[in-house]
Amino acid sequence: MNNLLRLLFSLICCVCLPAAAANLVDVDVPMKAVKLGAHSYFVEGLPGAASSENQGFMSNAGFVVTGEGVVVFDTLASPPLAEKLIGLIRTITPQPIRRVILSHCHADHFYGLQTFKALGAEIWAHRAAEGCTRSEAAAERLAQRRDVLFPWVNETTRLLEADVFLEGDTDFEMGGLHFALRHVGPAHSAEDLAMLVQEDGVVYAGDLVFLGRVPYVGDADSRGWIAALDKLIALQPKVLVPGHGAFSRTPRADLVFTRDYLVFVREQMGRAARDLVPFEDAYAATDWSAWRNLPAFEEANRVNAYNQYLRLEHEGME
Repeated sequence: MNNLLRLLFSLICCVCLPAAAANLVDVDVPMKAVKLGAHSYFVEGLPGAASSENQGFMSNAGFVVTGEGVVVFDTLASPPLAEKLIGLIRTITPQPIRRVILSHCHADHFYGLQTFKALGAEIWAHRAAEGCTRSEAAAERLAQRRDVLFPWVNETTRLLEADVFLEGDTDFEMGGLHFALRHVGPAHSAEDLAMLVQEDGVVYAGDLVFLGRVPYVGDADSRGWIAALDKLIALQPKVLVPGHGAFSRTPRADLVFTRDYLVFVREQMGRAARDLVPFEDAYAATDWSAWRNLPAFEEANRVNAYNQYLRLEHEGME
């Protein structure tokens, strides 16, 4: 049945305008904008992995309304989700959407770029993101998303590169508001960017922070991630917007919590790797009680520990 749907959709795309084809796959998941400050807004994705049930809406986005236009932080996981986000923005302001800041090139955060690009928005990302859409891994991920999230991710979905690649920390002003972009990778990814809206004290952190749950670390550079969290703590935000989950009005505590988890994993797995203790023995001997009752512990913690064990084993050999 899924193959038949794909065939029918492809035939429709051949005879219809791209915009009309896009309108055939509107999402109907609930989406709302939450005001965090005088100018800053937050859109919270649904829990869980990308699926037909959540239609790919499982990551967060944000936007800031200035006197000269709108700055958007991340564009969600499909062009139809991006269209819905744009519709939300239009209920709040008629200002043009001038700039998109991309936190990192993971599918759930940037597959909506083409929709914003069609409006004339300029896309900014860190230099480390250059070429991320042209890799074999990117092609495999797109194929996987076209399977899991069809018809919302389909043959008309394109992976776009940024228009502007930033070399490092960058500050800019728009419409009387001041923005501080901070390169906080390599951590969750090499190209991680966070954005501070200075007048509101709001930090959009991307996937550096998973509030209220065990983060997915995998084989990420945990040492760099810890340094990145220290960089965010130094910004002294009033409000923190993570890549997934609810926003926080106790950002320091949440940033420290995530940092402490990473420090703990590095210390425990690093010691085991140095002492040549097999991973299974090291994992079983580690006291995980401080984290065991958190959401996603069963799904993420063992994977995190194993991948960090391998990474730290390699760091030790270097």
